[in-house]
Amino acid sequence: VAGARGGRPLLVRVWRPPPVPWAAGHRGVDLVARPGQAVRAAAPGTVSFAGTVAGRGVVSVKHPGTGDPPLRTTYEPVDAVVKEGDEVAAGQVIGTLQAGPFLSHCLKGTGGAAGSGACLHWGLLRGKIYLDPLSLLPPWMLRRPPSRLLPLSGGSGTAVVSP
Repeated sequence: VAGARGGRPLLVRVWRPPPVPWAAGHRGVDLVARPGQAVRAAAPGTVSFAGTVAGRGVVSVKHPGTGDPPLRTTYEPVDAVVKEGDEVAAGQVIGTLQAGPFLSHCLKGTGGAAGSGACLHWGLLRGKIYLDPLSLLPPWMLRRPPSRLLPLSGGSGTAVVSP
């Protein structure tokens, strides 16, 4: 998903791995998105699953050449436009963000600040081990842009800082 004006998406909930595999944690990151917004594959691969899990649409993509077992990215809740076995390119649309009763998951990390409260949950696994999906992104994409001084409208002579 793209953020405002096509930029990077807003991260509203970070990866928090559980201390042990069966404990509570957050096994991915949540990105602000609008229902119906296009969801794109993070990297090239083969769709290993496109279906429903616990009432939510889920798409999983296996990424060859990433080790043994290969990395797999997951996206939810998504109305898939791909099916199991499809080859996908990096950036290819794999579905659209589902509307539905999933807001409680998204709002846990935002206190309601995520606008509509809708989000894409993006996960990364190697076998059964969850990893931080942000590790797939280049460092420049994770840095905040430098702050800029902008003139304040209204002519008060005061400037505001904009990230």
